[in-house]
Amino acid sequence: MKMDYFCRLFSAGLLCTGFIALAPSAKADDWDKRTVVTFRDPVEIPGKVLPAGTYVIRLVDSQSDRDIVQFLDKTETRVYNTVLAIPDYREEPASHTVITFEERSAGSPQAIKTWFYPGDLWGDEFVYPKVHPVAMAAQTPAPPRPVAPAPAPQPVAKAQPAPAPQPVEVAKAAPPPRAPAPPPAAAPPPPAPAPPKELPKTGSDLPLIGLLGSLSLIAGLILNRCASA
Repeated sequence: MKMDYFCRLFSAGLLCTGFIALAPSAKADDWDKRTVVTFRDPVEIPGKVLPAGTYVIRLVDSQSDRDIVQFLDKTETRVYNTVLAIPDYREEPASHTVITFEERSAGSPQAIKTWFYPGDLWGDEFVYPKVHPVAMAAQTPAPPRPVAPAPAPQPVAKAQPAPAPQPVEVAKAAPPPRAPAPPPAAAPPPPAPAPPKELPKTGSDLPLIGLLGSLSLIAGLILNRCASA
């Protein structure tokens, strides 16, 4: 009886030890949302395209931000990318991991849009730039153009000083012509001089002759007196 009791007690202790050993692993998965996924085709994540294979998706151990997601290989030794996601909500939880994909053009790999951990109403949504790396990689680079050899440097002519500006005579504005003054009124012609009046003729020239004779006599007397003196 005692041996059977000890065997049962030992078995219970081993069972409890097993639960204790498994508990930290379960709590770690709930904390970092560690999810193992396998893709049969290439998939796109923000900033990178992953080939087909098995990967691990988990949250970064951060107390301040619970939307930093890492994509790792299945051994969790290589980090492909660390992405800052935005919270996304769904009305009903699922008992399994839910991953949705964005629409892409034909021939392009599918892009992961949302990721929900089993039993969660809140998940993470991934945002892609307008020109994502897949579209950029699809563009075929144009062949480089041949570069022509640079021409030999030519001697640079010395700049001649600009000639001094010559004074420009500015034409003065001529004053507007004045209206011609009206011609002065014609003055009345001066009256014609009156014709000299003719002296009345004397009756004879004898008085004049007698006067001249008297003057000659007086002059002779004066000259004679002067000579005698």
